[in-house]
Amino acid sequence: MNRTTRRDRKRCQVPHEQAGTAAPGGPAPRPTRRQTRRPVPWALRLCVLVVYPVASLLFALRYRYLSRIPPTGGVLLVANHVSVLDPLACARLVWDAGRVPHFLAKDSVFVGLAGTILRAAGQIPVSRGSSAASSSVHTAKAALDAGDLVVIYPEGSVTRDPDWWPMEGRTGVARLALTTEAVVLPVAQWGPQRVHDYHSGKLHPRLRAPADYLVGEPVDLSDLRARVRAGQPLSGQLLHEVTERLMVGVRDQLAELRGEQPPRAFHPRPRRTLPGDVPGDVPGDAG
Repeated sequence: MNRTTRRDRKRCQVPHEQAGTAAPGGPAPRPTRRQTRRPVPWALRLCVLVVYPVASLLFALRYRYLSRIPPTGGVLLVANHVSVLDPLACARLVWDAGRVPHFLAKDSVFVGLAGTILRAAGQIPVSRGSSAASSSVHTAKAALDAGDLVVIYPEGSVTRDPDWWPMEGRTGVARLALTTEAVVLPVAQWGPQRVHDYHSGKLHPRLRAPADYLVGEPVDLSDLRARVRAGQPLSGQLLHEVTERLMVGVRDQLAELRGEQPPRAFHPRPRRTLPGDVPGDVPGDAG
């Protein structure tokens, strides 16, 4: 295989949206990624210097519909969770779309120097089951209201489904979706579990394992948001309804990505925190 062919294959695996000149009467050109990322603080630059090459070595990332991620404005990116390595690949996805990712992650990750850097980079610690739990909700909501992109794994931990389909989601994602005006995007991912198998606890070191991402259409929640603004309480029933709608969207996209029929029911999530529950959803689960 010659050098030109290898370069062409790499371009196919990691597509980038290019800014250009809009056709007369057509949509405005997408801003450059440097513009849409806005000023990048030192801590985030340091994270990029570490995460970007590591993700590039571990995964051969392949995107579908990357351009569905808006170049500006609040975005709530809702993804399934198949590996503790998911944040590496997903961070690369968001960065390649020209945005800065803000992950919700367990507070146990935010310790020592690494914790200081993560906080300075705009990542959001989640303190489950403590008096500080609600602060992560407010922080994530403030980030969305400020026009940032927040990544959330509603399952709260890596799926326990033996075939890697999404398990039940926690309702924190619905709280954020209903109380902000952020664009809500379901995203399916498939591949990071080939490098780290959470179910067996085994790491399978390999270079450029295939990792596929499918960005879905924005979920229309305008009717439900209007009802909440009009004073409808965030009842358990409403939160579960919205969570179910979002998780079904993610599951169906994963089925398209895998080319398989998904199960009808979601695998039950653990009723207690287990080792390895790294990035998670916001607290306040109604059930």
